[in-house]
Amino acid sequence: MTAPPAPTDAPPRPPRPARAARPNGQWAVDGTAPLNHNEQFKQDDPALNVRRRVEEVYAREGFGSIEPDDLRGRLRWWGLYTQRRPGIDGGRTAQLEPHELEDEYFMLRVRVDGGALSTEQLRVVAGISVDFARGTADVSDRQNVQMHWIRIEDVPEIWRRLEAVGLQTTEACGDCPRVILGSPVAGVAADELLDPSPQVEEIQRRYVGDPELANLPRKFKSAITGHPSQDVVHEINDISFVATTHPELGLGYDLFVGGGLSTNARLAERLGTFVRPEEVPDVWHAVVSLFRDYGYRRLRTKARLKFLLADWGAERFREVLEQEYLHRSLPDGPPPGPPVGSADHVGVHPQKDGRRYVGVAPVVGRVSGEVLAGVADVAEAHGSRRVRLTPHQKLVVLDVPAAEAEDVVAELGALGLEARPNLFRRTTMACTGIEFCKLAIVDTKATATRAVAELDERLADVQRELPAPVRLHVNGCPNSCARIQTADIGLKGQLVPGEDGEQVPGFQVHLGGGLASAEREEAGLGRTVRGLKVTADDLVDYVERVVRRYAADRDGAESFGVWAHRVEEDALR
Repeated sequence: MTAPPAPTDAPPRPPRPARAARPNGQWAVDGTAPLNHNEQFKQDDPALNVRRRVEEVYAREGFGSIEPDDLRGRLRWWGLYTQRRPGIDGGRTAQLEPHELEDEYFMLRVRVDGGALSTEQLRVVAGISVDFARGTADVSDRQNVQMHWIRIEDVPEIWRRLEAVGLQTTEACGDCPRVILGSPVAGVAADELLDPSPQVEEIQRRYVGDPELANLPRKFKSAITGHPSQDVVHEINDISFVATTHPELGLGYDLFVGGGLSTNARLAERLGTFVRPEEVPDVWHAVVSLFRDYGYRRLRTKARLKFLLADWGAERFREVLEQEYLHRSLPDGPPPGPPVGSADHVGVHPQKDGRRYVGVAPVVGRVSGEVLAGVADVAEAHGSRRVRLTPHQKLVVLDVPAAEAEDVVAELGALGLEARPNLFRRTTMACTGIEFCKLAIVDTKATATRAVAELDERLADVQRELPAPVRLHVNGCPNSCARIQTADIGLKGQLVPGEDGEQVPGFQVHLGGGLASAEREEAGLGRTVRGLKVTADDLVDYVERVVRRYAADRDGAESFGVWAHRVEEDALR
């Protein structure tokens, strides 16, 4: 027997109540209760406090005495990461726990705001490399120097040496304001629009190590330049100030926010404001404070400023910045003009005082304590006391007498630093890779070094015919420390099928990315081609093939980036 039909006049069921949105951990919205372990340990004991334990306990009692939250957390605020234990292949990176991956040695990052070093400071860094780091030293694409094989027992003496000459490792890593990228030729370049050095120095003086800014949702990257080449990769920083000219107010800065790469790449957006030079430190502090209070803290993978900007949009971001933090409106302003000149500053260039600066390229940023000491020797032998590091893993010697520039070029060349490098020696960058990094899946530095040598030999016949550089960036994992999405050819390390189907070191390929430059009006991210992966052994063959195809098929002065986005996928395989 069937049930009778329900009466047609029955009242409708009430709608289900909407599920309450999960809190994102925004302090200004949800309160400050920690929503994950990282947030918990930062609140339990502020990260900067770990320095006293290093000096009083860990350096005396050794690696085994370090508490886990200090070892894998708070030490980062002082520039220290445990490095990868030798002999662990990339296939095990995601399978092992941190304590199984890490060695009892550290990577140490020396913070170099604006990339500015005196020769005295450079000698101290070189001495630390030789005495405590087995001679290792890399120039990073954040204008820092990184060294390896550091023992916790030696850290207090390293700090003492660095701080005696005005250097530090304070907040070189961690959820805090990292190093401030600055134009490597600030204050000296003949074609400079504005010298940002006073702003870099004032931000550093006021805010580096400030406990009020030492617990951010995630890292915070800054950049400022007054050079027409726009030489600080401003599109991929959390905040950037780029020189521009206001029709009534004169020279100042355009403000960009919310850039970043990693596994969710996003280019920074203009807020449409004009910032006077003297206002830069206050505006910088306001943006960092906004990020501290409104940034997402529940998931670390969604905690960078770019995710907040994506949800809010530039208009709301500017409104909150002005109303809640600056308590005043900023004037509207024009965007900077198109980039002019080379942003890596390699070569010999005029200074505004008639002298020269000489930019040189190591191979993928790898130097050594001996090489850094040699750079200081060369600079001082020609009357210079100033060296700069660049966001492109290059070095620049300032204040070279014009008549001695070629001597400096030759002497730096004898150290393996080329002022007139071939194409791939100049344009190739690589992250740390599996040699030392616990996140890496493949080797990068040695692989890229071999590729540079072979490609510059194999492609010697086409290099001079290309209308623009072809930039090759090699990364050991998906996190894009080497900026793979903004390279002409970006290689993301992963395991790929080899000839016999076994998993071997290789790369996913990104093509046609780039930041704004003299050859490219606007920044853009690279494209991927379905199934396009290359083994590390086939890397050189692939790059040679695709560059030759570009050289043959390009439309006049078309850049590699434009070509790579225009052609069919088969042309990129």
